[in-house]
Amino acid sequence: MAKKSKPQEPVPVTQPLTELLRLPAGPVDLGTLDPAATTGFAGSKADAPALTAALQPELSDLQERLYATGRAGLPGARRVLLVLQGMDTAGKGGVLRHAIGMVDPQGVRIKAFKAPTAEERRHPYLWRVERELPPPGIIGVFDRSHYEDVLNVRVNRLVEEAVWSTRYEEINAWEADLVASGTVLVKCFLHISSATQKERLAARLDDPTKYWKYNPGDVDERAKWLAYAEAYEAVLERCSTQVAPWFVIPSDRKWFRNWAVAQLLVEHLRSLDLQWPPADFDVEAEKRRLALT
Repeated sequence: MAKKSKPQEPVPVTQPLTELLRLPAGPVDLGTLDPAATTGFAGSKADAPALTAALQPELSDLQERLYATGRAGLPGARRVLLVLQGMDTAGKGGVLRHAIGMVDPQGVRIKAFKAPTAEERRHPYLWRVERELPPPGIIGVFDRSHYEDVLNVRVNRLVEEAVWSTRYEEINAWEADLVASGTVLVKCFLHISSATQKERLAARLDDPTKYWKYNPGDVDERAKWLAYAEAYEAVLERCSTQVAPWFVIPSDRKWFRNWAVAQLLVEHLRSLDLQWPPADFDVEAEKRRLALT
């Protein structure tokens, strides 16, 4: 019997994903973007566990440095906001478990946006989003986001076109203000194919341990696939700006999706050149005091 080949040793990504997965300017056609691609991944599926695990030490260290700057109240302390958008079953929950799960939970704030409450509907659509922004030093994660107000409301005709069509520029201006005030904004579109969505929904129906994930309404939403695709194309084309670009994450392969989001976070945090806060007390004096106890 032939011996099984050993997985390759972990190899660092050869080109930043902030370049490779950044959506180019211009018209967007999701049909031309391969949802099964493994762009920038130096290896095969067998290498994915090792390559993803290899990110954990640096990601954890960078996140702790970010958290420390916020706790210390340093002027200019930054915050990170990771926006996850995608069709049903694209894997937002998987990203939370496998990528965000690699950092200290006390430094993370996760918000899953559902249908707005009666109180939220009494305010402008960005009101409830602003209330969930992470404070300095924290990584915030939006499981769906303000983009539902140009996606879901458009597809399901919850407001008139005259209303939602003005929101693209409003969102661009709002995000520009966020970035200018010190927020590192990482917008990820988890791109899956219709066939993969169907397979994942079927898998939930075939496994009693996954019934809880299934909602009969998922099939109703799936029937609107083309309408959602058009809505996403508009969002990606009109709201990928110089200061707040979209990153398209091929998500048919779960292992690549999780690695790619973790790698993107590392690259963004690394670019901040985070330093440990200096002591705001006399270190040597405290050592002497401690020695006397």
